[in-house]
Amino acid sequence: MAGPALRASVRAVRQRRTGPTRAALILTPAAVTKIRQLMENKPQFLGVKVGVRTRGCNGLSYTLEYATCAGHLDEEVTQDGVRVYVDQKAQLSLLGSEMDYAESRLGSEFVFNNPNVRGTCGCGESFNV
Repeated sequence: MAGPALRASVRAVRQRRTGPTRAALILTPAAVTKIRQLMENKPQFLGVKVGVRTRGCNGLSYTLEYATCAGHLDEEVTQDGVRVYVDQKAQLSLLGSEMDYAESRLGSEFVFNNPNVRGTCGCGESFNV
């Protein structure tokens, strides 16, 4: 199996946003646009699947893959016609997070603004909750 198809990093959020309900994952307009672009020529995939795995110097890192089917206990987030599946093992770690897409001169990546993060490593690749 090949490695993750997409790249992501973590950003700790100091204050939690309050809202009427606590969604599993909120997508920014930039993330919706990028996922829509990624899915344009890939009719065999349903959407993008977000997960976490043990890795890095601080414990966990995000994984992003194309989803061919939804897992039995995966949480489906549909926003503006884009589907993102949250892996069952990542649901508690990602609850209330915001998924954004950032571009710079040196690269582009999905960024998770996660209120559950208690610490991150210096490079932003891993986190702990």
